[in-house]
Amino acid sequence: MSRPITELRCRETTRGAVQPMRIGIDFDNTLIGYDEVFRAAARERGLLDSGFAGNKQALRDAIRLLPDGELTWQRLQGRVYGKGIGGAAMCEGADAFLRRCRAAGHAVFVVSHKTEFGHHDPDRVNLREAALGWMEARGFFAPDIYAIPRENVFFESSRPEKLERIAALQCTCFIDDLEEVLIDPGFPPGVKRVLFGTRDASPHFAACPSWQRIAEAVLDD
Repeated sequence: MSRPITELRCRETTRGAVQPMRIGIDFDNTLIGYDEVFRAAARERGLLDSGFAGNKQALRDAIRLLPDGELTWQRLQGRVYGKGIGGAAMCEGADAFLRRCRAAGHAVFVVSHKTEFGHHDPDRVNLREAALGWMEARGFFAPDIYAIPRENVFFESSRPEKLERIAALQCTCFIDDLEEVLIDPGFPPGVKRVLFGTRDASPHFAACPSWQRIAEAVLDD
């Protein structure tokens, strides 16, 4: 039985040597985690009890139940993704994955659906510049750390533009935390789809609850 084309494209070999891949990765909640920053910002504003320990999704669901909850949530997002981004942490295991990519010579591209300014953000912080600053501070562009060229980072204003970028970059695989991105009819065919998260089995993507599992699916496949 022949292997699916997505697997063949993701890891091709010539005389036993692994060929460099073109790995696309989403940014928000895939490379960078905001759980603690969101909790701290929500507590500061009196939106949550001090004992709340849920993740970003649980926090969002709780805030949306408040009066004017949707507007409150959007304002909180603008704060966290802008001025608060410095307190965000790299998702556990992403560091080891990126270092392996550098060592193997794989090209890494960061492709994110990110507007230039947050909704209802009175400070008008440029979210794209804030994200680049976060990456700069953590060695994304440093030759001796992750060695990702700055020009390999793309911020798109809409999901269709994000999908077009993935296709234009000819990514062999793409990693995202949002299932709706990977199953979108506009997602480019022939690109291996990897979901960073826990989901039921799907014929459309490999679901990996950790970056270690992502490494197994992408780099060790």
